[in-house]
Amino acid sequence: MRDAVERLWPEIQWIENAELREQVTQTWTKALERTPLKPDDLNRIPFTLLIPNCPITFMEHKRCVVHIARDSARAMQDFMGRALPVNFDTVIAGAILADVGKLLEYEIGADGKSRQSERGEALRHPFTGVALALECGVPDAVCHIIAAHAAEGDLVKRTTEAYIVHHADFMAYLPFKNPKNIRR
Repeated sequence: MRDAVERLWPEIQWIENAELREQVTQTWTKALERTPLKPDDLNRIPFTLLIPNCPITFMEHKRCVVHIARDSARAMQDFMGRALPVNFDTVIAGAILADVGKLLEYEIGADGKSRQSERGEALRHPFTGVALALECGVPDAVCHIIAAHAAEGDLVKRTTEAYIVHHADFMAYLPFKNPKNIRR
């Protein structure tokens, strides 16, 4: 599974801290071992079940979010870093792990279509993602991003890094809510 993680996530190499890089890899490995999905499914399934006939795959969305988050963190550091420091490793790790819990939330039905699993109905991906990450020793600052990246995070005070990932995620999601934006 480790090879599959490395193929899916070349961006893990952007994490400079070797221990954090390993923790992120272990979290994704554990998720792939526990999901009913195969690694290649992540390049086929839609990134969300909330957009009918979503044309973007899970990995296209996820990798886009990581790139947006990194570039946003860089701009914030360049222009506001003296007053608002940004930890790049935390941003990148958090963006890579934000949706890892979806591997426990999704399954493919007998009809071949993606759907929410029974576990996913009980526990949304921010919860299962944090559980997986904590099990692999991921630091609280990164777990905070996983927990706070979606609507659940509206109930907590987000860190700078969590705001960056939250907005990167919604930048790569909200335009799809307007069908006029989608090219078929």
